[in-house]
Amino acid sequence: MIGNRFSTASSPLLLRNARPIGFGEAKGAVLDIAVDTRGRVAELAETIEAGDDVRVIDCDGAFLSPGWADLHAHVWYGGTDISIKPAQAGAERGVTTIVDAGSAGEANFHGLRELIIEPARENVYAFLNIGSIGLVACNRVSELMDMRSIDIDRIAQCIEANRDVIVGLKVRASAVITGGWDLTPVRIAKKIGRVLKLPLMVHVGEPPPLYDDILGLLGEGDIVTHCFNGKFGGSILEDEDLYTLVEEAAARGVILDVGHGGASFSFDVAKAALSRDLSPHTISTDLHNRSMDGSVWDMATTMSKLLSLGMSLEDVIAASTVNPRKAIGLPHEKLLAVGKPAEFTVFEMEQSSIEVKDSKGAVSRLSELFSPRHAILRAEAIAASRYQPSPEAALHACPHCGWAL
Repeated sequence: MIGNRFSTASSPLLLRNARPIGFGEAKGAVLDIAVDTRGRVAELAETIEAGDDVRVIDCDGAFLSPGWADLHAHVWYGGTDISIKPAQAGAERGVTTIVDAGSAGEANFHGLRELIIEPARENVYAFLNIGSIGLVACNRVSELMDMRSIDIDRIAQCIEANRDVIVGLKVRASAVITGGWDLTPVRIAKKIGRVLKLPLMVHVGEPPPLYDDILGLLGEGDIVTHCFNGKFGGSILEDEDLYTLVEEAAARGVILDVGHGGASFSFDVAKAALSRDLSPHTISTDLHNRSMDGSVWDMATTMSKLLSLGMSLEDVIAASTVNPRKAIGLPHEKLLAVGKPAEFTVFEMEQSSIEVKDSKGAVSRLSELFSPRHAILRAEAIAASRYQPSPEAALHACPHCGWAL
């Protein structure tokens, strides 16, 4: 299976003085963690002696969590006009698992797999776009013009041939993509998902269709991404009836995903929802080349925004590690147990006064930042840091959508 492959390292790895968080019973202790050459946890103890052939990483009391998992990014680099390389969003930013959210459709998924997923250092999975062409020319050429854009038989064949990496279906349900086609693409995607036993991720945006009507079609395990968008007609802050529908959907197991992006996250909406105990199940970036230098930057900054708005440290970690893994059917329990694959993020919490923006241009100042130090993938320790956005690119970003001008 592509996402669980393990390369053989020349020597074992020892993580000294790590403070586990997000693993349940290991919380709070400072431990040494040994990883064998197969990339699996070999030993946990207060002190582990390092042999001559062991590579040692001193975490110096930094937190160690399950590997950060970004449930919504776009990494079909070269296959679409918005995608970035996995490395730009991955291990060097503390992210060990990336899920591409519908960049490829059935007509070009083979390229995403062979050229991106298989060579990537990170574990990369994908939601398959129900539009055959995916996001080749994103928002310039719609992937969902009419029924000629969807080939159900070929979708089924593509999924069956790639079950190890396709984790669900993606549909962008928004007027800028589907025009007046309304709920039909969502209904088709949901039917395919039911038959093939895969969850559906739905992009909610400018109506039609209405966010309200989309929710009625979704069931346990399906995902609403951009759940805290601030768009007119799609904001749960401006519509109490919609807010109630979102609460009811979450109660029946529909997953609320942040999906920040260049146009789909509002501080005001998120803060209001959190104040009423409606939290996102998963935190994701919607990173692409039109959002990275705009309002998003990276996973660490997105996590820090949710922390600043009222989520607890533990809940932010869960929404960025265990919960997205569970959402796509990956192992998500006892991830620090002996024998388990080593997939961790080492990070610190830094005091800060950095200024950040949401997708609508609203400004906030963060007092605390997630700051990745290493991504541990198998027996490899990759140095990690936060992304430093280009000031020039940010100056030329559209204030409404974050896209480069």
